[in-house]
This record gives sequence, structure tokens and C-alpha cells, in this order.
Amino acid sequence: MVFLAHLGVNLHVCLCGGSAFFSVGLCPCRCGAISVYFRCEPGISKQAAWAAPPKRRRIPMKDYPLETLITHQKNLERILDNLAEGIIAHDTSRRILFFNRAAEEITGYKREQVVGRDCHEAFGRPFCGERCAFAGETPRDMQDVEYPLHITHLRGGQRQLEMRVTPMRDDRQRFVGVIAAFRDVTDLVDLKLQLGEIESFAGIVGRDQKMIHVYRRIRDLAIVDYPVHISGETGTGKELVAAAIHHESRRGGGPFVPVNCAALPEGVLESELFGHVKGAFTGAVRSRKGRFELAAGGTLFLDEVADMPQSVQARLLRVLQEGRFERVGAEGSVAADVRIISATNQDLKACVETRRFREDLYYRIHVVPIHLPPLRERRGDIPLLVRHFLERTASDAGRQAVVSQEAMAAMMDYAWPGNVRELQSAIRFALVHAKGRLIHRRDLPLELRHTGSQAGPKRRPKKLTGEGVRSALERSGGNKAKAARLLGVGRATLYRFLAENDCVS
Repeated sequence: MVFLAHLGVNLHVCLCGGSAFFSVGLCPCRCGAISVYFRCEPGISKQAAWAAPPKRRRIPMKDYPLETLITHQKNLERILDNLAEGIIAHDTSRRILFFNRAAEEITGYKREQVVGRDCHEAFGRPFCGERCAFAGETPRDMQDVEYPLHITHLRGGQRQLEMRVTPMRDDRQRFVGVIAAFRDVTDLVDLKLQLGEIESFAGIVGRDQKMIHVYRRIRDLAIVDYPVHISGETGTGKELVAAAIHHESRRGGGPFVPVNCAALPEGVLESELFGHVKGAFTGAVRSRKGRFELAAGGTLFLDEVADMPQSVQARLLRVLQEGRFERVGAEGSVAADVRIISATNQDLKACVETRRFREDLYYRIHVVPIHLPPLRERRGDIPLLVRHFLERTASDAGRQAVVSQEAMAAMMDYAWPGNVRELQSAIRFALVHAKGRLIHRRDLPLELRHTGSQAGPKRRPKKLTGEGVRSALERSGGNKAKAARLLGVGRATLYRFLAENDCVS
């Protein structure tokens, strides 16, 4: 009955029998039943029964007839089994207390396989995903939370769920466990993708047709295990797409391990990827697993792969060819059960032509390409993204805010060289500077205040010239990223121009 109260089920209870049975009827009331119908012993009126002191009406659980308890339990299970939503409940020790019929159908697990077991052990991982409140220490309390979740059905195949997790409390309001109610929305999402009527997918926000194409490609990649290469300007959300591919695939229950190939020097990157044994080099005081081992059974995301040193490229190529690798300093090899997803904001083909990237490795990782459009090419998504970031801020910081028409017009007119990441930073900047709930143009970063009607026509990507590129490179001291910002283009555009124009150095 506690389950039903937390699920918001309006329950009518009918009880017949003597006074003891009437007392049993008070339990449903305390648990949230909206009405209880009963028949008392002869000579006892309903009004008199309700007027009796609580200590007279309440019978300890141990004094309930066993047959009554069994009947109530069966009736409760019957009610929960007829709900369309899957229901799973566990106590504060993660011991599963209940698993209804819909949960069996959605997950593929039978209740006999999971009830009474530790939730994480029964499913091989936290059923509620990365947001599980019981992943570490047992919480003393928690709040209601709703979020999308991807699971792998026991018989294979990915399912997309809408999950609501609610704290379970006893009649003294003590926290005694959690109830998770979930429904399968996989078919609904597929239909929306086919019709192009979707505003977000796997945490990615956007309804532009270019983004719908990306969503469909992500869903298609769920059924294969091929390497994927994601291209796009900085700030377009390449890691978010990589994570979506991982969670949609059969490896979704495994780890998603990202590594930035541009952030580490050559020797460190090699050890970071493949691990090392004790004594392999100065400072190697113990053996250490690399990212390939940590990603076993899951996905390894190689960000900024174009900046990977040539020596590491050679080792990566061997892993992709043979499916095995060696730790630094080790003699034996280790099997690599990982899916590789790579990404870069550079033109990888141009890097091959300039011999910065191995051609044989290019064809190994570039099996299925996905290109993410810059924000300036999907301006219709800007209001959606602004709303998304404001809602997230309201959830995290407890502050509500809305954007004025003039501020929205400024954001719609801006070129967004930093794409979605720059938009998110602009919203945070505005929230700091806004005096009330309404965000004005004056609250936006300086570069956004002078767009639109106050600065003439929209900024558009410039056509590059050799003279302009040389000037930008001189002003930036040869730093291509800074030069690209001065030119108002993405780094990939600048690299492509440099590759096609050898006279520009």
C-alpha cells in the first residue's frame, strides 16, 4: 500500500467483517487511500468507530490474522501488476522488495531473479543508471527525481525509458527506501524521429533537420559496433554525441571513458591509454591500468584525435588491427574489448594530406562519420537551448529567469564562433549580471550587445583570403586557434584553407 501512495494512485478499499477488520482498514487510509468502505459488527456504528481514540483503532501488525496479511499482500501485488508502468522498489540496503509484471516485460528479468537481491548485483550495475543515489554511501534522504534512462534488455537490444525515482517512507516519515516507476518510450522516440517531431534526444537539444539527421544516425549506430568519427567545430557537443552513441548501443551498460589526446604529452598519453607495469620508467612505482582496460566492455572516446603523436598513432593502429595491446614495459598482450569513437574539430583528411595523421589509421577510425553543424547553421535551435540552460540553472541553483525579446534577438543575430558551449557561457554570464528575473541585452557578454539592430547586419562566416590569413597568423603569433577567432571562423575552416593553400604559412 505504501507503494501506491508514493505512486499517486487513487485507491478505493472495501473491507467487510468485524471491528478488527475495520481497524485493518485504517492502514490504507494512512497510506493514501481516498476512501474506505466497510461493514462493522452489529451494534457498532460507523461514526462511533471513527470517533474511537487512535490507540483503540490501531492493531499492531503482529496481531493481524495471517490470512488477512496474505490476502492484502496478494491484492497489492495484483494491483501493481496491472499498472502499465514498471515498478521496482528497494530498501536502504539496496535489497529489492518488489518488481512488477511490467518491469519484467521492459527489462527481460523475472522477479524471481531479482527480488531479495542487491539491486546493483541483480542487474550487474545500478538499475537507475549513473544518477543512482545508492552508488556510494547510503543516503539519509533524497528528493523526487525524473530523467531519461537507457537500459539493455536481458535478451539484447537497447530500450529508452522515462524514469521517476521517489523516496519511500514509513508511517513516521522515516526514509526506508526508494520506488522507481518507469515506462518504455523507445517506440515513441523512434516514431518522433521518423516524423522529425522531436526537440531533444539522449540529452542533446535541437529540432533542426540537421540535428534530426544526427539523432537518426546515432540510433542506427546502436545496432553495430563499428568505429565512429565525429567532426565539428569546437563547442558543438562532440562528447555529448559520443556518450549518446555509447548509451544507445549494446555497450550502454559498460563504461564510457573519454581521453583528450591534445591535453597530454606523448609519453604520458601512451601510458594513459595503454597503462604500464611497475618499473617501466622512472616514477612507475606500481602497475597501472590504462584507458583501454578501464573501458573494457564499453566505449573509449578519443577527443582531439588529430593531435595524437605519431608514435601513439602507430600503437593505436595495431590495437584496431589485432584487437590487443601491451602495457608500457610489459611482455604479454591484453585483449581490447572496446568500441572506439574519435572526434576532432580539425579537418582530419587535410591532416592526412599534410602527413600530420596516418592515412592507414584514418581509414580505421573513419568508418562511420558524423558531422555536427555549427550553431549559426541551426539558429532555430537557439531559443530551445536557451530555455534548456535556464531550466537547468533553475534546477541547480533554484533561480528562475526569462530572456527578454531584445536579448533573444541579439542571441539570434550573433555568429556564435564558440557554438553551444559559448551560448551556455553567455547564459551563465547573463544570470550573474541580471538584476531580476528578466535578462536584458545589457546583461549579455559585450560581443553580443553589439549585434542585430545596434550593429547593422548579422555576422556571417567570412570568406578567407591569403592576405587576411597571413595577417591573422602574424597577430596571433602563429597560434592557429587564436587566428581562427580573429578571422571569425572555426579552426577546421582555417586548417582546411591552409591545407589547400600551401603558399600561406
